[in-house]
Amino acid sequence: MESFPKIISVDDHTVEPPHVWRDRLPSRYRDSGPRVVRAPLKEMTFLGGKFAPVMGAKGDDGPIGDWWVYEDLHRPLTRLDTAVGYDRDEIRLEVITYEQMRPGSFSVPDRLADMDVNHVQSALCFPTFPRFCGQTFTEAEDRELGLLGVRAYNDWMVEEWCGPDAGGRLIPLTLIPLWDARLAAAEVRRNAARGVRAVAFSEIPPHLGLPSIHTDDWDPFLQACDETGTVIAMHIGSSSRMPSTSADAPPAVGSTITFANCCFSMVDWLMSGKFERFPNLRIMYAEGQIGWIPYILERADVVWEENRAWGGVADKVTRPPSELFADHVFGCFFDDAFGLRNLDAIGVGNVLYETDYPHSDSTWPKSREVGQAQMGHLPPDVVERIVRGNAIDLLDLTPEGLWRGPAG
Repeated sequence: MESFPKIISVDDHTVEPPHVWRDRLPSRYRDSGPRVVRAPLKEMTFLGGKFAPVMGAKGDDGPIGDWWVYEDLHRPLTRLDTAVGYDRDEIRLEVITYEQMRPGSFSVPDRLADMDVNHVQSALCFPTFPRFCGQTFTEAEDRELGLLGVRAYNDWMVEEWCGPDAGGRLIPLTLIPLWDARLAAAEVRRNAARGVRAVAFSEIPPHLGLPSIHTDDWDPFLQACDETGTVIAMHIGSSSRMPSTSADAPPAVGSTITFANCCFSMVDWLMSGKFERFPNLRIMYAEGQIGWIPYILERADVVWEENRAWGGVADKVTRPPSELFADHVFGCFFDDAFGLRNLDAIGVGNVLYETDYPHSDSTWPKSREVGQAQMGHLPPDVVERIVRGNAIDLLDLTPEGLWRGPAG
């Protein structure tokens, strides 16, 4: 390609600075809300899809890292949180401090500079400490503090991370209190009123001890998204359970099949009837890749056609799942040559591009080169849609690909 469109990445990540909750929670919660401490690592494993770090006490031996502390949770910053700029063979599961990470992970000016290096115009960012859909606050004991924590994160996301200094190039993605669908609906509306068009959600809520989308429990939240044009964004791992095969499977197994939860989740949604009840609802799967989608749509259509009478969906799914997918579902990828070779079976309008900065899988600083290599067989207008046009439409960005801001 002689030219490549400026990228709008729909899946990057922010590493929250230490002041996010310290500056925004009421004073009575300053000592119990999320805060950063520097401490040694006692031990840390990541097997069978389960991440298990143990923080040491002051004076203990072990590598020093920065830890988020919140109620009984001790969550370290790790090299996997912010791996860009390191050789792949140097990226290990280890604790780090803020000084040891690339500043673009948590600093807006540095992030914009790193986006420039990578041919990225705009980016939607998922959280780190709250986890990909705010599970950290959902699992906490103090619900009042949890709700304040969610709102504080959203205020920081809108007012600071995506604030005036970002020039519209950072696109807000907010959280909800997952434990209460009515509170979640109120938070969607609060943020939609200031221009937010995306909210994080779990791929498979029952993995978090929450109702499935086959119930009516989520309807207040879904109705709020439907009415405000808020996209439901689900990131791999947003079920707090990465796919794996056994308790002793190395991380490489889970890394290979990370798309699996997205696959299961998409079938859930297609067979739930929610898209027909909420016709403006749209969902996206961040970092799920796209190569697996054609077969799942084919199989879902066969099941719907042949088995819907006994399959429990005849009275609520009245259109073929592939048609529902075309109108409501978006797959996101950063490195999927196979999926791009089968684009016709997915749909040009249902595919979004991403860079995954600053994670270990990120294509930074070569996202343009990767895109050029994998999309070279596609017409320029199709590349334009995948790399930026679909994101502009889905997230209601300006024609130039920028967030419209609180004024809408």
